[in-house]
Amino acid sequence: QVQLVESGGGLVQTGGSLTLSCTASGRPLSMYAMAWFRQVAGAEREFAAGITRSGSTSYYGSFTEGRFTITRDNAKNTAFLQMRNLKPEDTAVYYCAASETDTNVEFGDYWGRGTQVTVSS
Repeated sequence: QVQLVESGGGLVQTGGSLTLSCTASGRPLSMYAMAWFRQVAGAEREFAAGITRSGSTSYYGSFTEGRFTITRDNAKNTAFLQMRNLKPEDTAVYYCAASETDTNVEFGDYWGRGTQVTVSS
């Protein structure tokens, strides 16, 4: 089973940028489709972005509005979420998830513990 650890969260001002990393261990990242989700306290978890195992196709939640980019480096067992032009409403805990099939990328089979992103106004 794969273990996932997120990093790169923090405090940023409105309009700023952050890049989140998700490092896999236990099994090669290349075995999994990867995705990022976010969750605000008291709300449901929301799909932000996903990428297939090969990296050839990516998907985005509508709220990203072209501001987020998901990538992966299978050689480094790491997936990334680059976030630009951040808004206060992007404040949330961001989770990465691994899926055993590309078709399941928007649901996630294995989860990290999350990293907090706070955008100040």
